[in-house]
Amino acid sequence: MDTPDRDTADTPLSYRQSGVNYELIDPLKVAAQRAAAATAGHLQAHGFSEVADSRGESAYVVDVGPFYLASIVECLGSKALVADEMSRLTGRSHYDAIAQDTIAMAINDLITVGATPLVVQAYWAAGGSDWFADAARAEALVAGWKRACDVCGVAWGGGETPALAGIVEAGRIDLAASCTGLVNPKERLSLGERLGPGDAIVLLASSGIHANGLSLARKLVERLPEGYLTPMADGTAYGEALLAPTLLYSPVTEALYRAGIRPHYASNITGHGWRKLLRHPKALRYRVHSLPEVPTVLRFIQTQARQNDYEAYGTLNMGAGFALFVHADDAQRTVEVARAQGVEAILAGVVEAGTKELLIEPLGLRFAADALQLR
Repeated sequence: MDTPDRDTADTPLSYRQSGVNYELIDPLKVAAQRAAAATAGHLQAHGFSEVADSRGESAYVVDVGPFYLASIVECLGSKALVADEMSRLTGRSHYDAIAQDTIAMAINDLITVGATPLVVQAYWAAGGSDWFADAARAEALVAGWKRACDVCGVAWGGGETPALAGIVEAGRIDLAASCTGLVNPKERLSLGERLGPGDAIVLLASSGIHANGLSLARKLVERLPEGYLTPMADGTAYGEALLAPTLLYSPVTEALYRAGIRPHYASNITGHGWRKLLRHPKALRYRVHSLPEVPTVLRFIQTQARQNDYEAYGTLNMGAGFALFVHADDAQRTVEVARAQGVEAILAGVVEAGTKELLIEPLGLRFAADALQLR
């Protein structure tokens, strides 16, 4: 007899069942933030100070006098496992694509505070020296990393390539990136101080799953008749679609600055899915009236995992990779600027006074304030 925890093809598959439980992870993040805040005074010895409101945001900001410095570190997560398996199945390396994913994880966070990305550093930790013997794979990683830097106009400063046998599994690699940027002039700083009722919500399209929700996507393979090679509705193999690289959004935010548009707030829609629209602590209602097109791979995951819309939109990006909150008068121009950079965008909703909540009206969904606990 089946138990409630047993996974079958007919039972819903949640992110928690795939091994990711934010209720366990997020309290550590909050505790770390509180401990970290107590170290801010050390900056004063150097004549600098932190921007306290940046704590709990996607990037940390330091006031160095004539401008602000912003910084972030992010890892790719388990997407490399998909690339490794697809290489085994097809003979094709996707390390150029997941290199872009890794940089995007850092840069797309950094730009939420109004920063221009300046320098990227690489952290490539392999399970042993043998990983580097595959010259084609290593070259793809380097080429993809440089190409992403070129797209974003950042310098690749260097990095670390440790061989961590016994820590990282043999034959695997853990990819991460740190990024430092400038907020210059200081007026570009965007921490939500201007966010308020009447602002428009503009959503920038995603290119697929990006680099979040991969634990769920990999767990789902156990249910598929041909695993990663299972064809989706458009004929694309599931594993191939998962490896579409994450979009880089800094060309859009830089173009917005040149166009004279200063977002009141921005959110990178990564882990926690659309709940990230609730990131700012202000008590505001976010009413979404229009939805972006859902990429085939994300609709496939939702269907095959038997997820309802609440679970899917609370876990995956469902077609929206980045959210910009702008003055209503700037909304249409924001859409046009993004499209001119090759990124699809839609005017999706409005910010209102009221109880803090996210309402996705076309789907009848409501996420309450406690759906996201990051501070």
